[in-house]
Amino acid sequence: MSEKNMKPSRIYLCLITISMFLLIFSSVFLFQSCNTSFISGSVFKQIIVNNSSVYFRPDSNRNRVKPPSHTYVASLVDSRTLKSKSLRDGCRGSSTIKEIRTVAQRRAKICNTNQALLKVYMYDLPSEFHFGLLSWKGRGGQKWPNVTSINHIPIYPGGLNLQHSIEYWLTLDLLSSNSPGIARPCSAVRVDNSSQADVIFVPFFSSLSYNRHSKLHGREKISVNRMLQRKLVEFLMNRDEWKRRGGKDHIIVAHHPNSMLDVRGRLGSAMFVLADFGRYPASVANVEKDIIAPYRHVVMTASGDSSSFNRRPILVYFQGAIYRKDGGYIRQELYNLLRNEKDVHFTFGTVRGGGINTAGEGMASSKFCLNIAGDTPSSNRLFDAIASQCVPVIISDEIELPFEDVLDYSKFCIFVRSSDAVKKGFLLKLLRGVKREKWTKMWERLKVVAWHFEYQYPSQAGDAVEMIWEAVSRKMSSVRFRLHRGSRFRRFELVDKIN
Repeated sequence: MSEKNMKPSRIYLCLITISMFLLIFSSVFLFQSCNTSFISGSVFKQIIVNNSSVYFRPDSNRNRVKPPSHTYVASLVDSRTLKSKSLRDGCRGSSTIKEIRTVAQRRAKICNTNQALLKVYMYDLPSEFHFGLLSWKGRGGQKWPNVTSINHIPIYPGGLNLQHSIEYWLTLDLLSSNSPGIARPCSAVRVDNSSQADVIFVPFFSSLSYNRHSKLHGREKISVNRMLQRKLVEFLMNRDEWKRRGGKDHIIVAHHPNSMLDVRGRLGSAMFVLADFGRYPASVANVEKDIIAPYRHVVMTASGDSSSFNRRPILVYFQGAIYRKDGGYIRQELYNLLRNEKDVHFTFGTVRGGGINTAGEGMASSKFCLNIAGDTPSSNRLFDAIASQCVPVIISDEIELPFEDVLDYSKFCIFVRSSDAVKKGFLLKLLRGVKREKWTKMWERLKVVAWHFEYQYPSQAGDAVEMIWEAVSRKMSSVRFRLHRGSRFRRFELVDKIN
């Protein structure tokens, strides 16, 4: 065969070879994209702890579960259901791959203690104060659960218990801050030496203690809840850390309105993390020193493409307890005004019989969701509305809101004075006057800020856990200011006492 005839054959052969190579390469790439096996071993596998996202190192003995394709995390769904659903979903495309790569990049950055927003010293309290309340028992002197293993993290009780579970998420976050295998923001890092800490964290699950252990059982003369509170006070009063600054640099989570009820006065110098100030005298808790934290919502989180204005047939939604104490009388008045109005859903509701799911579906089908003062100024209903992307209407004159120094609630909530709300026709005229363009603007803003009210483990940038730590950091500036002013002449006073 002549050289002239061989050239086209060689060209064809090269083209065929290249084509086969590209075909094989693309097939392998597509296969690996679906099972994410092309990602390096440092990328974490997503599993679910208490309905929240958790990332761990890949384990050959576990099925791989890929992260969700949207920002928000589902709540109050059985973890096994979520896990199997993720497996069934299979490959979701390039957006998921991009998110996995982002996680890998974050994983590569180990938190430097000196670069953390807050250095936190956490007391090694006995487990009876924290995870022991969840029936966890350490082995061989183990003080804390192994937070790098899904099998060793105790599950927090579901239902309405979850709404006050803030101490659980903060404690897990601090424990994970010393684990190089967990990706999280460098907002708060646990330190071993209290003298190096900005704040001292008290890991007492006070809300769970009240919810589960405030009643007497059998021959008990004092409830477990009251006994733990007394033991905690005794512990703190004997600590050098408390004596050093009178407890002003201590953080105590007491989110349930009745938690720490017996001893809150004795510990009032500390920084409380609360739901509101409804049952506290101003001398014990106030906006100057304490943190208002969001409830953990109990309805499902709406996806990023939730129903818009025209696809929400209900104008106003409220479902819950109507006859309440204290400032909650207004619920009954509004019920009498609104119950027979068209496009208004205002009914009694409980958590029983699928009440939470029903409420979530109703909120997701409504333009406005009422958040009315109850026994205290706040309620979980506000955060359920935010999770449902239903524009909240806040009727609670004494309410304090989480992170209000950095969030402008007027851009995604409507505030109505109680005295105006009970005027016949006032509320419906106001809400019916909100046109589609204005409502959509608030709804779009609501979708952006909703992330700040999500609790999850491990914490992620901008979520509720990090927002709380940032709020603590802002409060600590004023705490340090007061402490420094108070110690201006202290050195000379000490010298005089010695002489």
